[in-house]
Amino acid sequence: MGIARRDLLRWSAGVGGAAAVGGLGGLALPSAAWAGARTTPRGFPTDNWMRHVKDGVPLRGLTIPGTHDSCCENPNYGTEWSHTQNWGITQQLQEGIRFLDIRCNGLQGAPDELGIYHSSAYQYIRLQDVLNQCRSFLQSHPTETVVMRLKNEYAGGQALGEVEFRRRINYYFNELGFRSLFHFYGWPTIDAARGKVVLLADFANDWGLINWSSTQNSYVDAQDVWEIDEAFPLVKKGKYIVGQFDKAFLNPGHPKMFVNFLSFANGNWPKSNAQTLMDQTVYPYLKARTEQRARFGIVPMDFPDFHVNVLHMLIDKNFV
Repeated sequence: MGIARRDLLRWSAGVGGAAAVGGLGGLALPSAAWAGARTTPRGFPTDNWMRHVKDGVPLRGLTIPGTHDSCCENPNYGTEWSHTQNWGITQQLQEGIRFLDIRCNGLQGAPDELGIYHSSAYQYIRLQDVLNQCRSFLQSHPTETVVMRLKNEYAGGQALGEVEFRRRINYYFNELGFRSLFHFYGWPTIDAARGKVVLLADFANDWGLINWSSTQNSYVDAQDVWEIDEAFPLVKKGKYIVGQFDKAFLNPGHPKMFVNFLSFANGNWPKSNAQTLMDQTVYPYLKARTEQRARFGIVPMDFPDFHVNVLHMLIDKNFV
């Protein structure tokens, strides 16, 4: 389900209208108030857990909890089928999330800008809002980094071709002044990444960036199965998740970043799928291996607020 054209135009001209046509301030979806620092079972504060990672450690040698479709907080902006998160970006970062899945189409009425979408459903937040929230967090937490998949969603009436998408990305880098926020080239060590957004480019480019793949390329080794057309699909998805965890455990020196999506789309609502997979597969797997040294790479999930135990176990995996 997309957003009606009249609603997009009303948003651009009314609520948030001044920000929609330029500037860096902007309005973002309100996030739940963050009640203060949490700590993991091993005692690491979630808002600055990377401070405790030694300089020189490769970023691809970490376990990095993340979110899938990171800005899809409101089922009114789509349906429950596109609802994947309850925390906003700022709270996700405060709670220890360090990978964001950001998917963009063009923004009607704003010829240089990008809006955040789930397929064709606009999420009423713009790319500059996300980047401003990341920059604000990193300025107050300079030991941390954010890894960001930035995707050309290429969906609906606001789909952008390759050349136009790159032009708008350059507008953000140059005219809006976000270039200095990013680390662009090659997987860095943690000290080189601190205070930066590490860009994973999921759009066509010849810029030499760290390029995304939902399967494998020279940068990532990913499991992103989100739809299975057979009986008991969540059982099969659970096997994919365990298989990727095991692969990461058995290959600690692998030169690629492992990615293991815990999210699943078909059959039931994402929140129902997440509950089943967490309860039946992910939590039992991690709980049984609490003292096992491993680097699992990027682990994006739906609704980490419902599964804080899993989020904290992933953070703690870096300090076994």
